Amino acid sequence: MARRGEQLRDHILWVAKDVFLDTGFERASMDQIALRAETSKRTLYAHFESKENLYLAVVDLVRSLFVPRLKTPADYPGTPAEKLTTFCGRYLEMLLYDRAVLMCRLSMAEANRFPEGAAQYFEVIFTTPRDLLSAYLKTTFKLSAKAAAEAADELIARTLHPRFPRALFGIDPLYKRFDDETLRPDFDLKPIRKAVADLLKSLG
Repeated sequence: MARRGEQLRDHILWVAKDVFLDTGFERASMDQIALRAETSKRTLYAHFESKENLYLAVVDLVRSLFVPRLKTPADYPGTPAEKLTTFCGRYLEMLLYDRAVLMCRLSMAEANRFPEGAAQYFEVIFTTPRDLLSAYLKTTFKLSAKAAAEAADELIARTLHPRFPRALFGIDPLYKRFDDETLRPDFDLKPIRKAVADLLKSLG
């Protein structure tokens, strides 16, 4: 059965995401996207009036996928230390996924052309996880909003450095897939566990 309406629109978005990640914005063409989506160029333009609008819709798609997969610290099992460790580990694992790194590189490359899209992507992969972490720390450890935000910033920084910058610059290999529900069994949580322990010690 041929795809129609929202089902077709969603299909086009997933295809366009892969085309943009594989070729970059400049080299991606509406003809190429229509061909991969097995639809006509006319139908493509009926859903997205321009390549620019289609790209921004892809950014929205990526945003809608990230947070539900990350969840909140409270959603994970165990003690507060275990919750924080698993949340930060999951966050880093998602950022080391090859498509996530490619999307980050694409967003940075197109920041001048699409500043709003770049800002939205920054919000979802950096600001939102930090806010989720800050809210959990504030509630769990009875911190002020300022102290919780500062603690979240510190933990996020120690979680990301140095593995995420190394992945972003192509120094370390990327993950080709990740499980939607659990951390990969070989994921090294030791640095994160140490960062969480240091943070909790500083909080008394």
